[in-house]
Amino acid sequence: MLGALIIDKPEGSTSHDVVARVRHIARTRRVGHAGTLDPFATGVLVVCMGRATRLVQFLVGLDKEYVAKVRLGYATDTQDRTGKQITPLRTSNELSLEDLQQVLDEYTGTQLQIPPMFSAKKVDGERLYRAARAGREVEREPVSVTIHSIEVINDMEPALNITEDGAAEFSMSVRCGSGTYIRTLAHDVGERLGIGAHLVELRRTAVGHFRIDDAQKLSEVEAMSRDELAHKLISPSAMLAHLRALNLEDERVAMISNGRSISLQEHEAASINDCDAPIRLCDAAGWLAAVGDYDSRLKLVKPRVVLAGEVV
Repeated sequence: MLGALIIDKPEGSTSHDVVARVRHIARTRRVGHAGTLDPFATGVLVVCMGRATRLVQFLVGLDKEYVAKVRLGYATDTQDRTGKQITPLRTSNELSLEDLQQVLDEYTGTQLQIPPMFSAKKVDGERLYRAARAGREVEREPVSVTIHSIEVINDMEPALNITEDGAAEFSMSVRCGSGTYIRTLAHDVGERLGIGAHLVELRRTAVGHFRIDDAQKLSEVEAMSRDELAHKLISPSAMLAHLRALNLEDERVAMISNGRSISLQEHEAASINDCDAPIRLCDAAGWLAAVGDYDSRLKLVKPRVVLAGEVV
C-alpha cells in the first residue's frame, strides 16, 4: 500500500472521515490527505497511503480548480449555506450578467484575503472555528492568495437565476492557488456588489494534475478488496509528475538511499536550470527513489525524502 488515490469526496463527509474509511479498507494507519474540503463540498481529495504520506508536503501547494454556486442577496456567518443569515435580504433584480463578470474580474490576480472565522486555520495556537463556536471574533492577518481566473458558467440558462424573493444564484469556475477560500471569495463579491452573498455549493474539480475524471467514488473504493485497492494506487513518481525528474544509475540510487548527496553531471545540471523546486530522483526504470533539493553552487542534490528500498 504505497501511493495515492483520487477520491471524489461525497457531500456530508469531512476529509478526516474519508481518510478514516480508506484506512479501514486498506488496513493501514498510514493514510493522509493533501488538502481539506469542507463537509458540504464535494470533489477531488488526494489521499496518500503508506510511506507516500511523506510526499504530501509536495502536493499541498498545488493549484486548485472549483465549480461553485453562489447565492446573492445576503451574507451568512460561515460564508456558506450552513451558517446563519447576518445581513438583510437585498434584491438582485437590477444586476446584469455583465456587471457580475466585471466584479469577478476584479478578484483575479494576487491579493490579500482574510481567512474566515469558521476555518481550521490557527491563530495563537487555536483553531478559528473553535473561537467562532464560542462566540468570539479573533483578529486575523490577511494572507496573500492568487486567483488565476474566475468565469461565470453560462452554458446553462439562465446564467444569473433570479429567485422569487429577489435574490439570485449563479455558478462560477475558479482556478486559484493553494490557500484560497472560495466561500470568502463569494462573501467578498457580495460585499463588493453591496447585496451580500454566500456559497451554496462547491465542487473541487482538480488539484494540480489530479482531475475529477480520474477520481474514485468512495462507495466504489469501499466495495474493493485490499488487493484491488492496491492496484488502483497512483505510484509515488506519478504523484509528483509536476516536479522535474532525474533518472539515476544504480550507484547513485544507492547513495541517495543512504541519505548521501549526489553530484550532477553537466547536462543534468543544465536540465534543472538552477530550479529551486524539489527534484524527483528516480532509478533507471523510473521508480521514485527520493525527492531532493538542488544546490546550484555545488551542483549537488541532497535527498529530503527517501523512499528507496520500498517497492515504489
